[in-house]
This record gives sequence, structure tokens and C-alpha cells, in this order.
Amino acid sequence: MIAQNFEYSSPASLEEALQMMAGGDAKILAGGMSLIPLMKLRLATPGHLVDLSRVPALDGVTEEKGNIRVGAMTTHFQVESSALLRARCPLLAAAASHIGDMQVRNMGTIGGSLAHADPAADYPAALFALEARVRLLRVGSDRTIALSDFLVDTFTTVAEAGEMIREVIVPVEEAGTGVSYQKLVQPASGFAIVGIAARIRKSGGKISMARVGVTGLGPMPYRAVGVEKMLEGTAGTADDIRKAASVVADGVDANTDIHASAAYRARMAAVYAGRAIQAAVSRAA
Repeated sequence: MIAQNFEYSSPASLEEALQMMAGGDAKILAGGMSLIPLMKLRLATPGHLVDLSRVPALDGVTEEKGNIRVGAMTTHFQVESSALLRARCPLLAAAASHIGDMQVRNMGTIGGSLAHADPAADYPAALFALEARVRLLRVGSDRTIALSDFLVDTFTTVAEAGEMIREVIVPVEEAGTGVSYQKLVQPASGFAIVGIAARIRKSGGKISMARVGVTGLGPMPYRAVGVEKMLEGTAGTADDIRKAASVVADGVDANTDIHASAAYRARMAAVYAGRAIQAAVSRAA
């Protein structure tokens, strides 16, 4: 199919882009990996597209005061290959390496992915485990909120009319923290049937910090707090990990579709949670 007629703008500055968005009826075009296919099917029918590809300083990875800031227009490949992220926040780089295929990683952006809010996207698992924050801009407003507050439902975020993602903020990882992202992939699309991100820190032979992010299982990604509580204070033995991983789907209304039943997804979530946690524990000093 062919998209309906729309107005196209390509601003040359952030200020110009924000002014174009101020009316509330414009849609941002970032990498276009999700929006363009939806427009072709007329599942999305924006009247005005604002292309951010010419806006300077919206991409890149920088470190500042214990945090790493990832510009919204940073491509998945840039996230995956960033020397700074690989050294200082390896979980995010690892998650990016699992996204789609080479063409998608070269064009798709972290801001576009988060704004689309696909419940099977890879980034949210890692970003929940990292307790990430999202910075949102619009004319006269600049706010930073937790990812858990940004994502509110399937394909739905808290972003208001005229608002755009400026950057994603993640902490610099402490030395000795073990991380892992494990994913059961849907081969045709590359999305996660289930994806689990784990961050583990040990002290005195015990797990002192556990963070586990989940994607693909339910209507939206989430942080598996129950798993984390069961891990913290344990030695991280195989039995400890198995018991904690077994509750990863508790209280979640698991998705059923042509790729996997709810029961299968819940079972695979426990399997992949166990794998991700085990890998993270083995990497934790």
C-alpha cells in the first residue's frame, strides 16, 4: 500500500524542530524503521512529518558526572559499537547488538525505538535493569523522568503533544558488576519472544545488588522486582538462580500470538532469566 499524503519538514536545528512540533499535530521521523511501514499500511496517518536527520547534536554518547547520555538520534549500531558504552555500560551495548539486522541497526535510533514503545523491543529490558531515565523536550519544557514512568502501555508513552525525546540517561557501571542480555528471538522480525537483561553485583560472596529487566513477555516491558528480591543476599548458586528465575512471569498477563502461547512465553522467560542471571553472576567480581 501507499501512505496517505503528508507534509514533510527537515529542520536544521533543534529549536526549529521544536517549533514545528509545537502545534501538536506533527510526528517525528527518526530512523523510520517502525513508522514508515506503519504509514505504508495506513496504520499510522500523520499529516506532518518532522525529519530529525539534519538536526545536529542529537546523536552521540557522552559521559558526565557518573552518567552516560545517549542522544535520541544515536543509531543502534552506534550504541552497539560505542567504545564508551562497551567499557562503561556494556549491558546497553549488548542489547543493541541483538536488534534486528545490520540494515535496521544502521538506520534505527534509540529514541525512535523508545518512542514507538513496542512491547517486544530489546532496549527496554536493558534500560529497566539500568534504571534509565528519559529526557523530554518541547517548547518551554525540559523534563527528565524514569523509564518506568515513560512507558505506560503497549505502543504508548507518557510523552505529550509537541514533546520529543532528547536523550536517554544511564549510570556508569561500577567495576565488578556482571551483566548479560539473553533473548529468544523471533527469526523473521528479530524481535524478542522473550528477552531478559540482568545486572548483578556481589560483595562478601553474596549478591548485594540485582536488577532484572524483561521484554516480550507481556503487554509492556518491566523490571522483575520479585526476582531481584529473591536473589539479593544469596550466594548466587545454581539453585538460588533457578528459584528466583521461576517467578519472573508471576503476576504478568503473558502475550499469546502466532509465534508463542502465553504458557510457552512464561516458561521461556524463566529459562532465559536463569541464563541471563547465571551469566551475570559469573561475570561479577
